[in-house]
Amino acid sequence: MTRRFGAPASAGVAVKGARHTRAPNRRRHVALAVCAVFHAACGLAIAKGTEPTPAGLARLSIEELADIEVSSVSKRPERLADAPAAVFVITRDDIRRSGAVTLPEALRLAPNLQVARASSNSWAISARGFNNTSANKLLVMIDGRTVYTPLHSGVFWDVQDVIIADVERIEVVSGPGGTLWGANAVNGVINVITRQAQQSIGTVASVGAGNEEQGLTVRHGLLLGDDAAVRGYVKTQRFEASERQDGSALSDAWNRQQAGFRADFGKSAAWTVQGDVNQGKAQGGPGFPDRLVSGGNLLARYSREFDDKSGLQVQAYFDSYRRRQPSFFDEDLDTYDVDAQHHFGLRADHEIVWGGGLREQHDRTRGGALLAFVPANSTLRLINVFGQDTWTLSPQTKLTFGLKVEHNSYTGVEYQPNVHLAWKPSEQTLVWAAISRAVRTPSRLDRDFYIFIPLGAPYTGRLLGGTNFQSERVTAYELGYRAQPAKDVSVSISAFVNDYTRLRSIEANGSGDFVLGNNIRGRTHGLEAWAGWQVTEMWRVNAGVSLLSEDLKFEPDSTDPGTTASSGNDPKSQLFLRSSWSLGDDLSLDLGLRRIGALPSPAVPAYTALDARVAWRINKVFELALSAANLGGRHVEFNSGANTAWFGRTYLLRLTCLL
Repeated sequence: MTRRFGAPASAGVAVKGARHTRAPNRRRHVALAVCAVFHAACGLAIAKGTEPTPAGLARLSIEELADIEVSSVSKRPERLADAPAAVFVITRDDIRRSGAVTLPEALRLAPNLQVARASSNSWAISARGFNNTSANKLLVMIDGRTVYTPLHSGVFWDVQDVIIADVERIEVVSGPGGTLWGANAVNGVINVITRQAQQSIGTVASVGAGNEEQGLTVRHGLLLGDDAAVRGYVKTQRFEASERQDGSALSDAWNRQQAGFRADFGKSAAWTVQGDVNQGKAQGGPGFPDRLVSGGNLLARYSREFDDKSGLQVQAYFDSYRRRQPSFFDEDLDTYDVDAQHHFGLRADHEIVWGGGLREQHDRTRGGALLAFVPANSTLRLINVFGQDTWTLSPQTKLTFGLKVEHNSYTGVEYQPNVHLAWKPSEQTLVWAAISRAVRTPSRLDRDFYIFIPLGAPYTGRLLGGTNFQSERVTAYELGYRAQPAKDVSVSISAFVNDYTRLRSIEANGSGDFVLGNNIRGRTHGLEAWAGWQVTEMWRVNAGVSLLSEDLKFEPDSTDPGTTASSGNDPKSQLFLRSSWSLGDDLSLDLGLRRIGALPSPAVPAYTALDARVAWRINKVFELALSAANLGGRHVEFNSGANTAWFGRTYLLRLTCLL
């Protein structure tokens, strides 16, 4: 694996509308047209003499997985086996063999996340609690580009997309990452890392059709010399509407299109330039127009490794985003971000990482008849400097301490420190402990949000933004163990206790209305564990479990007439089991089982889901795969009521051409 410094070398709101009438003849003509385009793309690649690259599909052994370099824990390359944090790595092969076609589906593979699908086009994703469709305590990055919106500090998952085949890995860190990554890295960090252009030479064309999703993807990469390469892609997807319990259609069908490129140049001093453009549309519900989204981004990165212990990285990106949600709000957001970081060895026993950055976001949000953001136009600015020192106390023991100082437009200066202690009694065993503090800085929803009509009992008045809303805080205590007790077995166990203060509440203002305040505090604690066993050379089993307990309460001076349940809706337990079996060189079978505990408020029953994928490598060029999800039957994953989405069995047949 190429050694790189720092961040990776590359980085909803539910809407409802009428279900489209299915037209079999029209569908057949569309399918034939898609197949024609697919075969034309493959034929073009063959004519140009591109070479097949099947070797990249091999599965890593348990020992090779321990040697994967991750950068999300310490903001510098380090072996997964040496990273003192609860980090789970979703590999490229894991994603491919799962049959996932969206990022949220791929994130289901991480046992240290809560992932729930709320509708056809919206998800609730969080780590260590506080989950909802606008979960605001999780930092998400794609190739080093932060993708959460300052509107509510959450992620619109319907617009975050990549070419699944080009994902190198997804690093999922549960626990605070504020010292290195800043605002929003309260309960975890998701870092999606795509492959360098040099690793994706040739053409991949894929067409899929099923009872829920249809899509077409074409990507082509070529060498520009000994140390330069570029790739480009286009993709389109359509998702059918979900259904109510009685089988009637909900109005949430949607589609999206995306295109992009990535170019990498150089070896010891490397440049990366990449960008994407996208657009999408979702049904807006009976009597409402469709929701429209569009956007684009451009990122440039320079990185240089001076020697084995020192390196420099400078990165800048521009991201422009538009969301049109008629009758609710329209948002235009432009983000400018630049940061630099440097790591070096000080004497023989200190590894220093330091740097800083500036992010400026121009947000223009216009409300509708029900709500507004005042002022409509806002400029938000984040400025930060950070430093972290890893001190080798002995050959087996390292102490890491760091601090980020960050200034934001709402609350001024915030401090986010951490301390990690790591002990390696043997090469295959790591024991670590950490104390960290992180903050979630205010969003526009916290400060500038206005709802003009009563929310409903017990909130009988309007809801106004809190002009004095402060940053939410967490102090986290963690203890972890990671080991490879046998050549073919790996284990990771993490326990945590999180103390929260100044969580968001809804306070009476004395005049019949309500304002957002900071009068909830509390504690969560839990356990996360996962293990892998290479049963035979052709068969691997992975298992994971997460346990969570939450105890939140109002401050004594709170006037919130509701309950703390609005902070999130989380299962107390989750259980995951995956089996990956290669039935020879050309056939593979993958099974995934997950048991998700009940949600308390609103109440959602526990459910068990079984997924399967069988793939046949027809030859060096073609692969045919059939994926099936929710074979255990229909279930709800989030929300409740008559218009709740029930998810049943889905099937997807995918033909991939690899050249």
